[in-house]
Amino acid sequence: MRIEREHTAAIVIDYQEKLMPAMDRKEALTENSSILLAGLRTLGIPMVLTQQYTKGLGSTVKELTRAAGTEEFVEKIRFSAFEDVIRSCPQIQEKKYIILCGVEAHICVLQTLIDLKEAGYVPVLVTDCVSSRRRADCETAFIRAQQEGAILTTYEALLFELLEKAGTDESKKIQRLVK
Repeated sequence: MRIEREHTAAIVIDYQEKLMPAMDRKEALTENSSILLAGLRTLGIPMVLTQQYTKGLGSTVKELTRAAGTEEFVEKIRFSAFEDVIRSCPQIQEKKYIILCGVEAHICVLQTLIDLKEAGYVPVLVTDCVSSRRRADCETAFIRAQQEGAILTTYEALLFELLEKAGTDESKKIQRLVK
């Protein structure tokens, strides 16, 4: 099944100031996720950032708001972002494929994925753009995501799949991002 750009949106989950320092491989997570979000922005993919209990966990880290081109977010207190995002973001409701990235893989990301799948969406988990505090939790979340029927991919594979062809201004921008 090909992930089609016009039928795709993204939910960017909880890359927050107090969570990110505790994440496994946080430097790679930040770098990969920044490339993903900048690429999605280049391709015109609608994105929604979420924050879990902002008062306690802080705002989305600046590297990622800069890459996404927005500081706007949906506040949530549930672990799953599904209900809050779907209710408040009509640009997400009408899409088929929902790209997921963020933290923590085994909690908020996974619960959002399960709810999306149950509601009839096709969740697309970008494995090199999610993390947890413990690597084993993240690896187990990938297994569960596959069991739930999600598509697992990497940021580079996804960006080129959405891009579809070379020789365009967009393709040049994407190629510069991933180098």
